[in-house]
Amino acid sequence: MKNKKTNEQNNRRDFMKTAGLTAMGLSAAPFIFSSCNNDKKASEQIAGVGNNKNKLSFPDGFLWGTATASYQVEGAANEDGRGKTVWDTFSHTPGKILNNDNGDVACDFYHKYKEDIKLMKSLNVQSYRFSIAWSRIFPDGAKTPNQKGVDFYNRLVDELLANGIKPFGTLFHWDLPQALEDKNKGWQSVDTAKAFADYAGFMAEKLSDRVNHFFTLNEMWTFVELGYGNGIHAPGLKLAPAALNQLRHNVLLAHGLSVQAIRAKAKAGTKVGVAENIKVAVPLIETPENIKAAESATRELNAGYMTAIMEGKYTDAFLKKAGADAPKFTAEELKIMSTPTDFCGINIYGPECYVQAASNEMGYEVFPFAKSHPTSTSTWEKLAPETLYWGVRHVNDLWKAKEIYITENGYSSTDDLTPDNRIHDTDRIMYMRSYLTELQRATSEGVPVKGYFYWSLIDNFEWAMGYGTRFGLVHMDYKTLKRTPKLSADYFKAMAQQNAVL
Repeated sequence: MKNKKTNEQNNRRDFMKTAGLTAMGLSAAPFIFSSCNNDKKASEQIAGVGNNKNKLSFPDGFLWGTATASYQVEGAANEDGRGKTVWDTFSHTPGKILNNDNGDVACDFYHKYKEDIKLMKSLNVQSYRFSIAWSRIFPDGAKTPNQKGVDFYNRLVDELLANGIKPFGTLFHWDLPQALEDKNKGWQSVDTAKAFADYAGFMAEKLSDRVNHFFTLNEMWTFVELGYGNGIHAPGLKLAPAALNQLRHNVLLAHGLSVQAIRAKAKAGTKVGVAENIKVAVPLIETPENIKAAESATRELNAGYMTAIMEGKYTDAFLKKAGADAPKFTAEELKIMSTPTDFCGINIYGPECYVQAASNEMGYEVFPFAKSHPTSTSTWEKLAPETLYWGVRHVNDLWKAKEIYITENGYSSTDDLTPDNRIHDTDRIMYMRSYLTELQRATSEGVPVKGYFYWSLIDNFEWAMGYGTRFGLVHMDYKTLKRTPKLSADYFKAMAQQNAVL
């Protein structure tokens, strides 16, 4: 009798747990996995979910990918002719990086890329977004190319294609050659923008017979505002407003000039775009008025970057706010920076704000985040799955992008190792399920999202946070360089296989 009563209580408790999760809009699957028989691997249970036609399927041809950046994973900082970058200098300056970490070795991807590509293939990764280290190609930023650097990226691309993985190349992910910082004060000079265009054209000529998609610059907002505005990132400067606005304009010129250079040098059919961490305004309540307000807010929040590129002008509000510190520019420069692109890449983690319509000059009211608003282990990463939906929808509605890629989206977790060296990152699974459900909602409504790149394939050097923050689907032991797929890797693999949220 006692056993029967206990079983009834357990069944009732399990039912209530599942019902409660369902009521919150979450599947109970990852929680149920933990109570399954020990002789079955969680990965096998994940792979078995959703074998029937899933209502949360993505369009045919949707690409499932992962992403990394050169300085964060490559290592081999002093090998094969690579020149120094601003991040080499910055990370070797005491006190700039958590625990004084640096990217000298990182994940040693430079030597272990074949191993990591095998990992990608095992996870059903169909596309891989990597960045090219400018200083491996031009150690001094310009003039004489380094053939050993070119050879490495040729080998990388060939290995990806041999494993059925489509390469997407990013030409700049923050590792500016130190020589250009010394000579030109980095992006403060338009000469750096011109040097970048020359480098971009050179790489397109070398790789476009196999790489069909190139991103010019990754996260303009981040490397400008954090590198030259508040000094948190390399090169660690804090410029006055006028100088910062002019530098921002030079970066937009670099984008436009590089688009033109790629078009001039690349094989026919090569596509080019940008990857920007756009600031997304989410409507507090989905009403037509609030949706319009959120769209307007998103346009203005990105006035210095994406809006300027997509519209070929700075907004009136942006110029008014800048006043005498506004950038100096010509009509020709506006035309260059807005050279039409083939696709739009956007990095999205969380919202910039929630808004609702208001009868003020802006037409909207912004709400601050509650102190208790949930985050990942990275406190800057406010969690709001609907941001993925509104981000791509705003880009589509505002600028009629032909193709949209989610070029970064990911979650940092504690990633504690179990006694048997496994990582049960159920929180990352919950994150992916929630965010991708919102992305699927957008594709079901016809928003032209063509692919999703999870950030990141593998734990890596996380900029100012060094090796203290983990975003990867694969765990990295930084002492031994051993790679260990996490539970979230199994979940990603299953989704990629079935092209659906599970």
